Amino acid sequence: MPDIFGVIADATRRDILQVLLERHGAGSEISVSEIVNQLEISQPTVSKHLKVLRDAELVTVREEGQHRFYSLDPEPLEMIEDFVIPFLSVGFDTEVTVEYLNGDGETVTGPDGLHDDAIISEEAAGAAERIGRAAAAAEHRVKELVARFKLHS
Repeated sequence: MPDIFGVIADATRRDILQVLLERHGAGSEISVSEIVNQLEISQPTVSKHLKVLRDAELVTVREEGQHRFYSLDPEPLEMIEDFVIPFLSVGFDTEVTVEYLNGDGETVTGPDGLHDDAIISEEAAGAAERIGRAAAAAEHRVKELVARFKLHS
């Protein structure tokens, strides 16, 4: 398999990956001619870069007669994510500490020391869980955008 960093180092291939990512999010594939139209580059150029992406297993192709339909396979990009995330995480404090308080506002060692009336309702717990998931997703998205920004710099 080619060096994934070398494959994505090319700006045209990154543009093609971006087009494929948009389609991937919609759960569909795209033809070579649609990529040519979107990026306004020649068909031979697109085909050449798609071959490199295919060899790197970043895209899959489905043939239908003379037409080829491409879709993104993001799995190989996880190697890049695994490599880059530790660098992006430097300086981010992601450690979470939990402190339990009883009804009087005093710190206790754990949830066993709480009175039943001090535990939050299921509705509030559900809301807290949704907020936590949204925060985690936002943190992941920010790290992803920082990685993209650094790749384009």
